[in-house]
Amino acid sequence: MSTTTSDSRSFVLASRASQLAQIQTNIVLDTLQSLYPESNDPSQPKFTTSFMSTAGDKNQSQALYLLGGKALWTKELEVALKDKEVDLLIHSLKDVPTSLPEGCALGAILERENPVDSLVVKAGGPWKSLDELPEGSVVGTSSVRRVAQLKRNYPKLKFLDVRGNLNTRLAKLDASDGPYAALVLAKAGLVRLGFGDRVTTDLKPPTLYHAVSQGALGVEIRSDDKEALELCQKLTHQPTQFRCLAERACLRMLEGGCSVPVGVYSELEGDVLKVTGCVTSLDGTEHIQHTIEEKVATPEDAEEAGRKLAQALIQTGARKILEDINVERDRRIEQAKAQDEVAAAS
Repeated sequence: MSTTTSDSRSFVLASRASQLAQIQTNIVLDTLQSLYPESNDPSQPKFTTSFMSTAGDKNQSQALYLLGGKALWTKELEVALKDKEVDLLIHSLKDVPTSLPEGCALGAILERENPVDSLVVKAGGPWKSLDELPEGSVVGTSSVRRVAQLKRNYPKLKFLDVRGNLNTRLAKLDASDGPYAALVLAKAGLVRLGFGDRVTTDLKPPTLYHAVSQGALGVEIRSDDKEALELCQKLTHQPTQFRCLAERACLRMLEGGCSVPVGVYSELEGDVLKVTGCVTSLDGTEHIQHTIEEKVATPEDAEEAGRKLAQALIQTGARKILEDINVERDRRIEQAKAQDEVAAAS
């Protein structure tokens, strides 16, 4: 629990208990400790860590598509934050819902790792690209965004859900009797976990547009915690902040989540923000894409750019695709429930 003394305050940094989440938390911890290096100075803030499992960690059997929104990864952490048991939540920003609970705020966005997705082939596999995979090869990913986009250009490949932490997924990939020829994974996670050498090739736009805020770390705080906000202002990398706020605003307006195939790509050159967004049907047959360029000077400008992008996507057909996806998701949820009931009764 965080404490306050007459001299200094101790801040508790919290995240999920996965290896990647702990590495990411320690990245933020190291940054804060470098900003306040005099550990013996009683006036300097102190920092500790806390880790916990979330609903998303505990359910490793069902596809993410059927489990609900991104709150799977954040809800338990936010309860601890609002109860003042912890002070700063460290997230992969792509896992953070675009609308936070009352009393919570996105305090910081750190400098982004490369946000692209990468192809990782089975150990010993001869293939160097998706084009080289034989017809019928199975590619593992838990992202409907990736599957939808890749089906457009690679209809002869098969896509199969794969869950678990990165070590587990790579083990499933490399198993001699496993079904997977390759996986598609976020490059940032591979690099942070020390598996950068497993990357076969990066899947850059236009082949694959990455997830909103992929590669960036976000720090969530209580909205009334002024001291935590001051810390966060020192952590924020403004170019990354502008890009991610625009991407998140676009997704928020599209009412998307981890189960909706919304892909993005953004660049910031000087004060000009260029953002591309796309929405793809689950079977890959329909694809709406748009790019905007806006001058930005503030976080509010960046969010407005994202909203304009979403409006353009909606006006050119994205709304119909998203409605169809919601219908299909509801159908699959009901189907999964029925299967669970049959299994429970048998």
